[in-house]
Amino acid sequence: MKHIQPKLHQESFTCPNCGVLAKQDWQSRGLKFETFGQQDRNILGSATCQHCRETSIWIKDKMYFPDTGNSPFPNPEMPQIVKNLYLEAASISNKSPRGAAALLRLAIQVLCKELGEAGNNINTDIGNLVKKGLPEIVQQSLDVVRVTGNDAVHPGQIDTDNPETVGQLFDLTNVIIEYMIALPKKVSGIYSSLPTGKLDGINKRDGK
Repeated sequence: MKHIQPKLHQESFTCPNCGVLAKQDWQSRGLKFETFGQQDRNILGSATCQHCRETSIWIKDKMYFPDTGNSPFPNPEMPQIVKNLYLEAASISNKSPRGAAALLRLAIQVLCKELGEAGNNINTDIGNLVKKGLPEIVQQSLDVVRVTGNDAVHPGQIDTDNPETVGQLFDLTNVIIEYMIALPKKVSGIYSSLPTGKLDGINKRDGK
């Protein structure tokens, strides 16, 4: 299911607590702030998910609890060492999109090492994976996260202070995991369950 980012007063979005796309019940806490001597709007509010009944806490237009930013849940097949960096990036994405981008770049560098590369130079690692038959969509996703993360550390032409720009990196990180780990694992499991005679016939056909 598509991830719908939480936004202030949005009727429904992907719940940051349970991960389900659900309607949200909004409440304001009656706290107001002043702009040019006039009361403006409620500064503190909450949204309660109609699916899990858990609550998110908002200050102005940003969600501060749970501390996951607006990022989608990590792919279940994400290696734990990569997941730790992904969740750390999510926890600071509202406060520092630039910092989150840099952490996601580090996450895919660690992922490349998990996939059998040296892990010393992310650009070299991606090139090696391409030589091994890496699908173009995964190569492009890796390079988007790599280049954007580089600009976060060494500012260039990409606006890494833009939460929407950095939000896309979380989606792409999950795409990379899906293609490189989750999908091969799923297909392999189904393939290996074929009758032995059928597998022998396939192997004979392919000269294995």
